Amino acid sequence: MAALVAVLALVGACTTGSGARPAAPATGAPTSAAAPAALPPGAVPGAEWRITRPGPEHAVEGFADRTSVHPGDPVRLFVSTTAARYTVTAFRMGDYPPTGAARVWVSAPQPGRRQADPVVQAPRNTVVAPWSPTLTVDTVGWPPGDYLLRLDADNGADNGADADQAAQQFVPLTLATPDNTGRLVVVNAVTTWQAYNRWGGYSLYAAGTGRFADRSRAVSFDRPYQAKDMQGAGDFLIFELPFVQFAERSGLPLGYATDVDLHADPHLLDGARAVITLGHDEYWSTAMRAAATAARDRGVNLAFLGGNEIYRHIRFEDSALGPERVEVGYKSFAEDPASRTDPLEATPQWRDPPHPRPESVLLGNFYQCNPAQADLVVADAGSWLLAGLVRDGQRLPGLVGNEYERVDLRVPTPRPIEVLFHSPVTCRGRPDFADATWYSVPSGAGVFSAGTQYWICGLDPACRGGTSAPVVGAITTRLLTAFAAGPAGAAHPAEDNLVALGIEHS
Repeated sequence: MAALVAVLALVGACTTGSGARPAAPATGAPTSAAAPAALPPGAVPGAEWRITRPGPEHAVEGFADRTSVHPGDPVRLFVSTTAARYTVTAFRMGDYPPTGAARVWVSAPQPGRRQADPVVQAPRNTVVAPWSPTLTVDTVGWPPGDYLLRLDADNGADNGADADQAAQQFVPLTLATPDNTGRLVVVNAVTTWQAYNRWGGYSLYAAGTGRFADRSRAVSFDRPYQAKDMQGAGDFLIFELPFVQFAERSGLPLGYATDVDLHADPHLLDGARAVITLGHDEYWSTAMRAAATAARDRGVNLAFLGGNEIYRHIRFEDSALGPERVEVGYKSFAEDPASRTDPLEATPQWRDPPHPRPESVLLGNFYQCNPAQADLVVADAGSWLLAGLVRDGQRLPGLVGNEYERVDLRVPTPRPIEVLFHSPVTCRGRPDFADATWYSVPSGAGVFSAGTQYWICGLDPACRGGTSAPVVGAITTRLLTAFAAGPAGAAHPAEDNLVALGIEHS
């Protein structure tokens, strides 16, 4: 959903890389901890990675021709800058004190040039950057993980250089794990990043004219992410980075992918122990949803660590640079031409008629509203996931928002389902509840849904967690540890408590 202003203010706080280490899991440690990712020779763990010189808009910016590659695959960068030259520095984000990043590669200085202005393609107002490739990056020796490629513009002058000649921006890149057997697969929500990306003046929400009716109906990955708010990194910094750094400290076996991979690779989740989606994973294709559902139904655990998942239906098209580079989302059944040729692939909200497929079928809970701010309130301290860590009625301050979900029995809901947190909240003048849920299915899989976008920020004391961060961390560690051990729903079947909480009447 569109109300992100409140959380974007937290970007700087959430990128400290020095959050508290996860508490030891109360349900026992994994049988064998995963070894830290082996970095290439010359890598510098703990290197400074942050942007300190953002510069004016368009001073330096770029994009990659792939949202993800496997280690060893080349990736082409398309860079535009007003400076005479620039360099690219690749940082792997993870458990690298004190900064939370390791520098794995630095390019030689590259000649800079200002590339062409954006092109807005009719009739769907799709913005593309019609640029030439400027550099091919070889990823040989880089381990799988989430990377930020920092572009550093430089005109060769001394410290008195103009700001637009010494600017910095990021290009995000996922090095996807080739084999996810036994792994917890962390999925970067690049489709949601792109939906909100206003580079060139248009997104699936906004238009250069200022009229919502003129918004894009299809957005392209063939352009940078905007500098303002996103720093060129999409939504990675606020909605994903705190979890990546936290999870890598756990020592559990992680895999990495994007939701484009979830769409395109039918074998992505073969042998996986769990799929982890992060703080804002709103835009899903049919293939993404089918892959997650099939994985659950064969025993793969799922965790949804946001508050607005599987809300918008999208489909993909190819661009001049490759497959699955154009994301189509009309937000309307009647307006989408596919409604007349392939109705199930038309792109209204997933819950909307004439073919409603509400997200609750997979999540357990159901998206409600934004913007909201409230405390997370414990409802079932006896649950295996919370026992010994919290007490009923305990409040974790400020951890519900900006968007939230609750159990809503007016829509299909898996049973048994256990509400762990049942938090009073008021949104747009309407009193309501936000629910974090756990359910289990016959395959043995367990499904956790946080029901709030602030769960991941709550892992970091400097972001939003404050004094609650150790509790959120201990719960998350317990969840991940159980997931790594196998089908967690078989080990911890859900105990339905909707009657006890007054959500369902006996």
